[in-house]
Amino acid sequence: MPDPDHPNAPASAVRKPGQFIVRVYHEDTDFTGMVYHGQYVRFFERARTEYLRISGANHTSLAKDGLNLVVASMELKFNAPARIDDLLTIETSVSSLTGARMIMDQRAFREGKSIASALVTIVLIDGNGRPQRIASHLPESFLGG
Repeated sequence: MPDPDHPNAPASAVRKPGQFIVRVYHEDTDFTGMVYHGQYVRFFERARTEYLRISGANHTSLAKDGLNLVVASMELKFNAPARIDDLLTIETSVSSLTGARMIMDQRAFREGKSIASALVTIVLIDGNGRPQRIASHLPESFLGG
């Protein structure tokens, strides 16, 4: 696995479960040269997807069962800007899992300093949009078993 801290590290890499590395490109920035706030939603989405994949719960396997994880709400906070070529570490963890809802805590770090965070509520739904109990459909490896 490549060293994600190396200046020439790939654009994105998984350092360890719960950590996703992303490099900021020109396309991620606005006219000020700072990351456009909407890009953090994309960074956090990629990190959540990789977190689920590494934990044994991926979108493809859920979709085969007619299930989808959807974002019900997202609260974003910005503490400091990121700029082109910055290497960001996105940390993802599950802070709560009850019924059909899972709350995920995500933080973006640059050189160890928290620059943005998201509190994301995810709901598991079936093909008709009805909520389904998450624990019934996710592998034991995801649930800590």
